[in-house]
Amino acid sequence: MKPEVPRLLALLGASQVRAHWQFPHAPGSTAAQRPLGGLPDNDVDILYGSQFSGLTTYARIPYVNCLADEGGDGGEGANGKYDIAILGAPFDTGVTARPGARFGPRGIRAGSQGKYADGAWSVYTGSVGRSVVGKNALKSWATVVDCGDVPLTYLDNNYALAQLTKGHKVVSGRKSANKTYAATPRIIMLGGDHTTTLPALRSVHKHWGQVSVIHFDSHIGAPAQPSLAIRLSLFYDLRRVTGAVAYQTMRKSTGRGHPSIHLSVYRHENCEAHMLIMTIIPSGLNHGTFLHIAHEEGLIRNTSIHAGIRGPLVRPRGDIRNDERCGFARLTARDLDLFGVAGVVSQIRNRVSAGPVYISVDIDVLDPAFAPATGTPEPGGWSTRELLAILDGLSGLEVVGADVVEVAPAYDTRGETTALAAAEVVWSLLELMVETPVKSKSGLLA
Repeated sequence: MKPEVPRLLALLGASQVRAHWQFPHAPGSTAAQRPLGGLPDNDVDILYGSQFSGLTTYARIPYVNCLADEGGDGGEGANGKYDIAILGAPFDTGVTARPGARFGPRGIRAGSQGKYADGAWSVYTGSVGRSVVGKNALKSWATVVDCGDVPLTYLDNNYALAQLTKGHKVVSGRKSANKTYAATPRIIMLGGDHTTTLPALRSVHKHWGQVSVIHFDSHIGAPAQPSLAIRLSLFYDLRRVTGAVAYQTMRKSTGRGHPSIHLSVYRHENCEAHMLIMTIIPSGLNHGTFLHIAHEEGLIRNTSIHAGIRGPLVRPRGDIRNDERCGFARLTARDLDLFGVAGVVSQIRNRVSAGPVYISVDIDVLDPAFAPATGTPEPGGWSTRELLAILDGLSGLEVVGADVVEVAPAYDTRGETTALAAAEVVWSLLELMVETPVKSKSGLLA
């Protein structure tokens, strides 16, 4: 061995010279250098500490089966109880352009894996002198869980939306973990296309009554264009068509959208008579008409507002007139250039005033440079930073429900730009909910 080698080993603190380098170090190493294989089992944690293991939940929060008949089981909190729930809505058959938002919930969850409870302290809040003692939505009064996705069929829109309505009601109908703050759990929904907001509003109305909607989107989402249903009935008589039952349901439809074809076959129990009914209906409920329908159902107040609007109108006068009739004011994307973040925040707050608020964020409110993975991208939108700053400015509002929708991961960049942005928007909505607990109508009566 060359004379320089022992001298070098001595400088490095090696106790002896070996013929071959060894890793891990030999048993005489210090405690800090002790090889992993030498640790007792009791000192090894296999439950926590890795963002790459376990179920992919939002921000690595506990999973709870919130749809179970007897309430949530598993997870953390008191018997699976929770105050705020993350709920996925994998639905995208109400779109008028590119599909793919049914994979949005898993994409948003994947984009949130950089967040976790012990490392989510905000640098924007809680300054004390020169120190920053930030807020942390997962280290506050609220028990936050991920309820997974509501199982939704992709073959029947009406049935799927009925499933989502029921799922939303079940999840929000559980007893909260911290009743001193609120008796009714609140939900942040991960879409899914924007049609899914309607079932959420129906559920929210049950607990909090009418709400003001703050709708971040590039499109107004409340046009009304009457459409007609065309029904063709074909009767096939193999014997006699006596006593055959004809089931015909007249459907009233408003709004624009894709035609849908419904086929129903009815057979009389006493004969070989068959009736084939084919209905062609331009769908009245889709991701462009949900707010109009919410207004018609009396779910929202006339103090709602769109923000970030820049998409073209179908009927230049009719769409605006109906939008205003539905109780919406509008802030365009370019209004941010005129008024700045503070001005936009001020106009939103003045519009919704006091009372319960529902915040719905279509990710296409962002410019495609920041969120390309969406069904109807519109150039000229806001940056991620601008949207997050506006959301932070809504602090103190009584947010009773929220959603982030229209994330279609198939169109995302390799760096998952859209998923990361959407996950951060969800976090901002979570912070708003944690900061301001809201009593439901039932909670007030109690």
